[in-house]
Amino acid sequence: MTKGGMESVEVFTSEGKGRGLKAQKEFLPGDVIFAEPAYAAVVFDSLTHVICHTCFKRQERLHRCGQCKFAYYCDRTCQRAAWLNHKNECSAIKKHGKAPTENIRLAARIMWKIEREGSGLAEGCLVSIDDLQNHVESFDEEEKKELRADVESFLEFWPPQSQQFGMQYISHIFGVISCNGFTLSDQRGLQAVGVGIFPNLCQANHDCWPNCTVIFNNGNHEAVRSMFHTQMRIELRALSKIAPGDELTVSYVDFLNVSEERRKQLKKQYYFDCGCEHCKKQVKDDLMLAVKEGEGKPSAETVKEVIQFSKDTLEKINKARMDGLYHEVVKLCRECLKKQEPVLGDTNIYLLRILSIASEVLSYLQMFEEAADYAKRMVDGYMKIYHPNNAQLGMAVMRAGVTHWHAGLIEAGHGLICKAYAILLITHGPSHPITKDLEVMRVQTEMELRMFQQNEFMYYKMREAALKNQKIQVMPEPSNEPSPSLFHKKE
Repeated sequence: MTKGGMESVEVFTSEGKGRGLKAQKEFLPGDVIFAEPAYAAVVFDSLTHVICHTCFKRQERLHRCGQCKFAYYCDRTCQRAAWLNHKNECSAIKKHGKAPTENIRLAARIMWKIEREGSGLAEGCLVSIDDLQNHVESFDEEEKKELRADVESFLEFWPPQSQQFGMQYISHIFGVISCNGFTLSDQRGLQAVGVGIFPNLCQANHDCWPNCTVIFNNGNHEAVRSMFHTQMRIELRALSKIAPGDELTVSYVDFLNVSEERRKQLKKQYYFDCGCEHCKKQVKDDLMLAVKEGEGKPSAETVKEVIQFSKDTLEKINKARMDGLYHEVVKLCRECLKKQEPVLGDTNIYLLRILSIASEVLSYLQMFEEAADYAKRMVDGYMKIYHPNNAQLGMAVMRAGVTHWHAGLIEAGHGLICKAYAILLITHGPSHPITKDLEVMRVQTEMELRMFQQNEFMYYKMREAALKNQKIQVMPEPSNEPSPSLFHKKE
């Protein structure tokens, strides 16, 4: 079954998984299998005034809707593009007196689209909203209570003059949002800023070692002529060679967790038991739980103590980060590493988590040399665990490259930036803002590296002079949130 721009994929019944997607032709790493605009999407409640409600880019100055005073846009272009989806919302917010929560707003946008176009197959969709899984029957008591509260809030907000829907259908829509909501990120891909429904993407089944990745593209409204604008969309991109007839899979969770933990997370959030090869055979679990080998191999009791200490420290670190106490975070990381290093192996996930936090926070505090050492160790561990074309690996390698560059370690910095660029060309594509930023860094570090190789002394003198005449560049404040995950699960 194919439809409008989706000729390269087909919906099929996947054994033991229900519906799935398979390739209709061969794809190579980095190929875009399909791009899909959102069926409906909204900005998170906490970011409505700093993120454009059309393209989901973070902007310093946004134009506010003069009617509802709630929606914000980059410019008139984005505002005009939003009007079809915002028109009913705008009127309802004015009458209601305030905007409801993101979940209610997303459900309302879906219902208004159904009111306009019907609930059958929308243009370019392989399945209808009615046919998406809602898993309501699998909800526990707490989830059912939240669902009832959402339905009540929705009915208070929904205008009487709009098409009226039954309680069961409204519950179905909220179930679809809960199980199929896709996380939208800002243009740098570093912060989750909204949630959307993409019916075609919902058909791609999970695999912990997938052959595809999903990247959010904010689109481009900067061209002078609107005919050259591109709309906000997700892109399903191939990570490895895919043959015609192969199932297309994505990972719903970060791979950096042992198979048992990933399976628990998938069961809790998405209501299925993962049967992928990596879970069944516990592939790479030994690396993620590695301990020091050799004569001084630690006892099982010592390992257990250090892992518990690591878990306790991570909780303290999260609290200190929430309070902005970054020097306290560094102190906690150093103490934890001192305990971990004689006991845990270089690929142990508890060691890697502390190294990641330490390198990020130290970079923010301008302590680049120490940060670079931790970042290098983190990347070395990640390279042994992650798929070579994993987007999160690419972002981590990029961060390590920038840290080395700031530390004046130009050879290692340039090497890491080139490595990150090669990964992100496949996972994000050459036109993504992150890849474009990385290309600028790659060119700059290549020029500096040539200068360094010609005359090391002069390179450091020029670097010192440049730094003296330049304001100190503060690195972005460390985020308390993990990297945006693929699917958005309402907490």
